[in-house]
Amino acid sequence: MNRIVAGMLVLGICLIGMSFMPQKKKITTVYLIGDSTVADYTDYDGEDYRSTRYPVTGWGQVFQPFLRPDSLTKVRHLIKTDSAVVADKARGGRSTRTFFEEGRWAAVYKELQKNDVVMIQFGHNDAAQNKPERYVNIQGYKEYLRLFVNQTREKGGIPVLLTPVARNYPWQNGKLTNVHGDYPQAVQEVAKELNVYLLDLNQRSMDAFTAKGQEYVTEHYFMNLPAGKYKAYPEGQKDNTHFQPEGGKAVAQLVFDGMKQLKLPQASTKTKEK
Repeated sequence: MNRIVAGMLVLGICLIGMSFMPQKKKITTVYLIGDSTVADYTDYDGEDYRSTRYPVTGWGQVFQPFLRPDSLTKVRHLIKTDSAVVADKARGGRSTRTFFEEGRWAAVYKELQKNDVVMIQFGHNDAAQNKPERYVNIQGYKEYLRLFVNQTREKGGIPVLLTPVARNYPWQNGKLTNVHGDYPQAVQEVAKELNVYLLDLNQRSMDAFTAKGQEYVTEHYFMNLPAGKYKAYPEGQKDNTHFQPEGGKAVAQLVFDGMKQLKLPQASTKTKEK
């Protein structure tokens, strides 16, 4: 057998072997950036979650189960692969500005790959005029949202803007109403201006919580806890912003349901605000 024939045989065997090698699965990373209502408390500064924070649950903490392979077919306009992993980068107390200034956005931007999804939900802390270290006015809020959107697109990623999830107040005549002032509208305006996917989580959560009723969501969804029940809150807790596990899962379901219905808005013809 000459060298040429022998070489061809070896090459053929190698190619056959390669055809049976398992192909590396393509995975879409779904980045979540936002505040405490989105955050994952099971991975928080190395703390022991069960003893220091449980039962507080950000919706991002329980979002991964909604992205099972059999569910991804329902959001194929967003997630092109058959596998997706949640990277929850949200952090308590952060506004759009502080998330950027602390380098948290830079860390996400560095990791972003083409077709990754970035879900952006801020507003709770931007609106905190009594906390100047967090506060961002409407104009600044919109500018930071634009920055997150535009830089996501620079890396080939897919941005999704979310209005801030509702708090458990104010209730009027049995109906939960908007507590976030003009911030949800600002998100909608940026989405239209930049032709970005918009998920109106504020409205979805107000409607869903209203349907459940004030008494139910106060007791089961939000962190209103009796004394002596949880190690991390021996004296109990009265908190109508953050979620218990049932509330976190309910909001995660609202987010996934919203993802299934996303369509790009009509781009605004207005000149970009200065």
